[in-house]
Amino acid sequence: MKKLYLILSSFLLFIFIFSSSKAQTFYGYAVVVDADTIKIGNYKIRLFGIDAPEKKQFCEKPYLNLIIFSFNERYPCGKVSTDALKEFVKEKIISCEIEEKKDFYKRYLGTCFKNKENINSWLVKNGYAVAYKKYSKKYLLDEQYAKKNKLGLWKGTFVRPEKWRRISK
Repeated sequence: MKKLYLILSSFLLFIFIFSSSKAQTFYGYAVVVDADTIKIGNYKIRLFGIDAPEKKQFCEKPYLNLIIFSFNERYPCGKVSTDALKEFVKEKIISCEIEEKKDFYKRYLGTCFKNKENINSWLVKNGYAVAYKKYSKKYLLDEQYAKKNKLGLWKGTFVRPEKWRRISK
């Protein structure tokens, strides 16, 4: 009888733990902070698994190709990525599924959606962000797609945002 009670109580505890650790979801209009961070109400959300160029980051892309010569121009890729996200979420209700832990800056980590479209994935697949391999492998195929099709950042050359932050300090 004791054994049955122990098994039953362990099972109920297991069910309680897993049902109570249900992920939070935030809904609302998004205010874009930068290309990988948004705010919904008072909640600041870092888009999980991706990394986007910083606001002050510049990249290069070709603007003129002449037979054997290629000329590049510097452009504010951080601003371009941020503006693309602003346009993408403009006047739409956004939902974000929040991870259990926060990042170093106390931001919620989340995967966000416009209707049913994964915003994190959209940013990487269109070349406005890269897969943040240090934390997740989820968006590697999206990054490969953008790279293969020379979309966004992949049209030219850039320093990965994580490295750019280290060297620009």
